[in-house]
Amino acid sequence: MNVRRHLIPTALASALGLGALTACSSDSAASGNTEKFDVVASFYPMAFLAEQIGGDHANVTSLTEPGQEPHDLEVSTKQRAQLEEADAALYLKGLQPAVDEAIGQTGVKTKIDAAGLTTLEDHGNTEHSHEGEEGHAEEEGHAEEEGHSEEEEHARDPHVWLDPVKYAEVAAGVGKAFEKADPDHAADYKKNTAALVKKLNDLNADFENGLKDTKTKVFFTNHAAFGYLAERYGLTQEAIAGLDPESEPSAARIRELQQEAKADGVTTVFYETLVSDKTAKTLARDAKLKTDVLDPLEGITDKSRGDDYFQVMEANLEALRTALGAK
Repeated sequence: MNVRRHLIPTALASALGLGALTACSSDSAASGNTEKFDVVASFYPMAFLAEQIGGDHANVTSLTEPGQEPHDLEVSTKQRAQLEEADAALYLKGLQPAVDEAIGQTGVKTKIDAAGLTTLEDHGNTEHSHEGEEGHAEEEGHAEEEGHSEEEEHARDPHVWLDPVKYAEVAAGVGKAFEKADPDHAADYKKNTAALVKKLNDLNADFENGLKDTKTKVFFTNHAAFGYLAERYGLTQEAIAGLDPESEPSAARIRELQQEAKADGVTTVFYETLVSDKTAKTLARDAKLKTDVLDPLEGITDKSRGDDYFQVMEANLEALRTALGAK
């Protein structure tokens, strides 16, 4: 573990601006053991929280490179050593199995699991139930015979950061964990957390107002990342794939979506920046629908419609308003 030296308190007003993360996004292999509070985050949404809450007192690095699909991450030996040197590890259990395993095996004193700071729900079964294939049913039966506790854990949707209310709950928990782990700067962490939560509450209000009056409530996405967002604002997400962005939909699922597009007045198939858009564009072409980006914010790249979480979420709101026919 690190032995931290006391820092002279500095102003943290700039820490809550909307600029891009530099410490966590530009060098995921940066070493720990600095004079600051060293935090290793699993991927962008966790790194963003750590950067905003930690401010000038925190040195935040991310295990997931910008542009890397976080679900596919394999933790290197160098990154494991980085975890050992860190003061805290911030991650979201269930999203990146390799990270869950690595953090569980390290001696880092403060392990902050964001999944334990809010309530996770199951949004996966709805999408997969559309498939209705015998093989899938047999797999479920086999899983039940072996015991389904592990399956249920993986079925819970980890994409809580796309719901500003749930993300604010996680932020509050992270703030308290930082205060406890680094008490010398607890007052600043508390102040930064309060400011971040306020911004998230304002974002929630923007989504509520922007999506309350629309022609349709149904939207199509590449994978089922937007279940919490849909539930929060009274929408219905229909995903081509399930919670796994790399899973392939069945032919029956594609036909069903084509029929539903006509029935529910769906205009747009959304795809994302970090995974292939081939299936989404094929569905859109066959069903004569438009395509657009709805960013699950698993990473910021030069293709992102904004430099940080808030800017991209506002872009997502505008994309949804257009697709749903907001008045």
